[in-house]
Amino acid sequence: MKRVLFVCLGNICRSPAAEGVFLHLLAQAGATDRFVVDSAGTGGWHVGKAADRRMREAASRRGITLTSRARQIDLGDFERFDHILTMDASNLAHVQALAQEAGGASGARIEPLVRYCSRFAASEVPDPYYGGEAGFEHVLDLLEDACTGLLQALDG
Repeated sequence: MKRVLFVCLGNICRSPAAEGVFLHLLAQAGATDRFVVDSAGTGGWHVGKAADRRMREAASRRGITLTSRARQIDLGDFERFDHILTMDASNLAHVQALAQEAGGASGARIEPLVRYCSRFAASEVPDPYYGGEAGFEHVLDLLEDACTGLLQALDG
């Protein structure tokens, strides 16, 4: 069983979308029983809330359902997950600092999700929160690319 955690800032746009995209890909591949998938934010402002309405709508147009509720990453996540994938450099730095706080004994591999992109040359998954509809579509394009590569790397 492989355990994957996606992390962004508030856990209402990018990371729940990554979770939903990855779960969608797992279902298509018949691999849902081989993975535990979750998402979290580095901040706690939106804890308990559903994903942003605009992201849910954009994902729904692609046949992807986002059902998770926002939560904040905690120290226990470094023991619970094998792979922690971040959306941007700020998220990566925050997660790496938390890993040190957790004692640095974490077995979790912490890395940027865009590392798994093959169609897009991206340095991060940009935060679409303050932008328009096109930003949410672009994020989903990046996430579909990266999550496809991630699945191939982990299950290939």
